[in-house]
Amino acid sequence: ILFFVTFKYADIYTATAVGIGATMLQVTLYWFKTRRFENLHLVNLALISIFGGATILLQDENFIKWKPTVLNWILGLVFLGSHWIGQKNLYRRMLDKQVQLPDFIWNRLNFSCVLFFFLVGISNLYVAYNYDLDTWVNFKLFGLMALTLLFMLSQAWYLSKHIKPGADTSP
Repeated sequence: ILFFVTFKYADIYTATAVGIGATMLQVTLYWFKTRRFENLHLVNLALISIFGGATILLQDENFIKWKPTVLNWILGLVFLGSHWIGQKNLYRRMLDKQVQLPDFIWNRLNFSCVLFFFLVGISNLYVAYNYDLDTWVNFKLFGLMALTLLFMLSQAWYLSKHIKPGADTSP
């Protein structure tokens, strides 16, 4: 939200610097509170620092617009690659301890993530190159968040169809 507010009152480069600072603050405050780091927070900090730093250095609007697509496509490739690397796909690795499902369901869920990340990347490029910067920023912040929420809800609905009521889901 700080990014969005800063963008509205300054520019995208200032907003990016604020986003990097806010993420650093989040990681620091979490460490002071818990005396440990979460891997997801550190990955997020690394990504925003690297890509945000490149945004500030390059000052290229096209680079800024391509970042969400590249990140989503990388995630899609990671989910896709996980199908052939290791004993379990990435989706199963994330939820296997909480839910027991047949292999074909895990594969469907994993491939749905692949499809989602690739479609979101394409959607981002469509909005980036067919609308103005303000519209793209709103789509990036609110549209992508809404799409992700809808996707997560559809995943939860699909999972709920395959979990037996009262079944023990512990491994």
